[in-house]
Amino acid sequence: MIFTFALVVVVGYWVLVIAGGLGVDALDGDAGADGTGALGAIGLGGVPASVSLSVLIAVAWFGTFVGSAVLGNDGFLIDVGLLTGAVVVAWLATRLLALPLRRFFPDEKLPSRSDFLGQVCVIRTGRVDAKFGQAEVTADDGSSALVQVRQTGEYDLRAGETALIYDYDSDGEYFFVMPSTLPNHGAR
Repeated sequence: MIFTFALVVVVGYWVLVIAGGLGVDALDGDAGADGTGALGAIGLGGVPASVSLSVLIAVAWFGTFVGSAVLGNDGFLIDVGLLTGAVVVAWLATRLLALPLRRFFPDEKLPSRSDFLGQVCVIRTGRVDAKFGQAEVTADDGSSALVQVRQTGEYDLRAGETALIYDYDSDGEYFFVMPSTLPNHGAR
């Protein structure tokens, strides 16, 4: 009975995934598929939580179903033993299945704004000052992004010039830039 309700939830979840209402990783939260978190602690990490939990629940349900048919309902101790045995067998089966599946779910480092810090960008607006400016920056994977940039006002940055991204303002959601090559003031 316990696993029947859980299996109904699992089937409903996968129907929503197939219909496009949810993603496969909807249950992962911040842990991701990198093996950290509660499932990683019990050896079920490395795959999305929805996959691990679905297999665990389905195998446990099947184990209690078969066990009840074979052993019958002869008492409380048999029911507790059957439930415990089904959970252990389900955990082992899920762990064995998760091992080969891990290669299909590699650890992905999601891009973040901090990845642009230290990168050279190309100014795309006629000017960059303390309140206005845009630049194109290329990420390590080869993709480019048009980002909002600002500068303190001491440099003359114009379209086509290169600049260095050195800081990010999360409140204003823009990057601070400076020329990638500083002007030579009185070099000897």
